[in-house]
Amino acid sequence: MNSPVKPGRVLVLLVLCLLVLISGYYAFQTAFDREEGIKRGLDIAGGLYVLMETVETGDRDVDDDAVERAIEIIRNRVDELGVAEPVIAAQGDDRIRIELPDLEDVEQARDIIGRTALLQFIGPDGEVIVTGANLDDARAMRAPEFSPYPYVSIEFDDVGARLFAEATAEYIGQPISIVLDDEVISEPIVQNVIPDGSGTITGTFDFEEAAELALLLRSGALPVELRELESRLIGPTLGQRTEEIAVYAAGIGLGLVLLFMITVYRVAGVIAGIALIFYMSLVLWALTYLPTTLTLPGIAGLILSIGMAVDANVIIFERIKDELRSGRTPRSAMEGGFSRAFRAIIDANVTTLIVTIVLFTLADGPVRGFAVTLFIGIICSMFTAIVLTRILMRLTFRAGLIRSGAYVGVRG
Repeated sequence: MNSPVKPGRVLVLLVLCLLVLISGYYAFQTAFDREEGIKRGLDIAGGLYVLMETVETGDRDVDDDAVERAIEIIRNRVDELGVAEPVIAAQGDDRIRIELPDLEDVEQARDIIGRTALLQFIGPDGEVIVTGANLDDARAMRAPEFSPYPYVSIEFDDVGARLFAEATAEYIGQPISIVLDDEVISEPIVQNVIPDGSGTITGTFDFEEAAELALLLRSGALPVELRELESRLIGPTLGQRTEEIAVYAAGIGLGLVLLFMITVYRVAGVIAGIALIFYMSLVLWALTYLPTTLTLPGIAGLILSIGMAVDANVIIFERIKDELRSGRTPRSAMEGGFSRAFRAIIDANVTTLIVTIVLFTLADGPVRGFAVTLFIGIICSMFTAIVLTRILMRLTFRAGLIRSGAYVGVRG
C-alpha cells in the first residue's frame, strides 16, 4: 500500500504550487491597485448619486420610450466626461437613477446630466429654422486672434444644411437667434449664404464652457424635462475603510478555513489550501479585467463564494474518506471519491448559478453587484474543485506523499 517518495514528482508538485502562489500574489497586487485594479462602485469609491424625475410638459409626452432615450443621452454625456462604470438606470416609470463613482468635477457632472440642451435656430420673424436634431457634430474651438472668446463649431446633416442655406439666403443682413433651452445665447447677423451646413456659436464663455456646450449638443437634447429629486455627494473615506475591513475579514476567514482543512484532512487539506489560493487568483483576475464593478454587496458575494469553494473540496474529501473506509486503496479511493462527488458539486453549484442569473436579470443596483461576483466565484470554484484539486491530488499520490488513509484524515 505504501509507495516510496519520488523526488521528480515532488519537484513538479512544488513548482506547480509555487506558480499558484505567485499568481495569487500578482492577482492581489493588481486587483487592489487604485489606478489599474478592480473598478469600485459608488459605495466604495465615492462619487455623485442623483435621482431625476421626468416632468410632464405641454409639447412632450412622458412614456417608456422617452425615458429610455433620456437614459441613453445621459449615458452619452457621462461617457464623454470619462466617468468609469457609471450606473444610469430607470427607477419605476418616471425616474432615472444616476450613480457616478470616483468623480472629479461634481458640479460639472450635475449640470450636464440634467440640462435639456434643446438647440434652436430662430429667424427674425420667430420661425424655427433648424434644431439640434439636425446636428452632425459640435466641437469647441480656441479663440481666434481677433476675438477673446472661443466658439463652438457645428456641422448640420443634409436636411439641416439645406434648411440653413435657405434661411441664410432669405435673411441676409438680419439676425438669426441661437437659442438653447429657451435662452438666447447668440444673435449673429447673416453676412452671406452658408451652403455647406457649417456654422459657429459664439458667446462670452471660456473654453471649458464651450467644450461643455459642444458636449451637450453632440449628445442631443433630452426628449423630456427632468427635475432633480435627490442628490448626494458620497465621500470615498467610509467606503475605502469598509473595503479594508472586508479584505481583512476575508483574509482572517480564509486563514481559519485553511487551518480547519489542514487539521481535518491533513495533506489533502494543504492541497485544498493551494486550490483555494488559485481560486482567489482567478476571481481577482476576472474582476480586474472583465467589465464589472465591485460594490460592498459584491464583496459579500465574494466572501460567500469562498465558503462555497471550500464546500466543494469538503464534499470531495469526504467521498474519498468513505471509499477508504470501505477498504479501497488510496488511488482507487481518490478516483472514486472524485467521481461520486462530481454530481453533487455540479447540482449544488448549478442551482446557485440559476439564482444568480435570476437576481441579475430582475434586480438592480447593488444586488446586481452581489449576483455578478457570486456568479464569477461559483464558476471559478467549480473549476478549481473539479480540475485543479484533482490534478494536485493525483500528483501528490504519484509523488508518494499520500501513502495511507491517515494522510487524508481517516483515523485508524
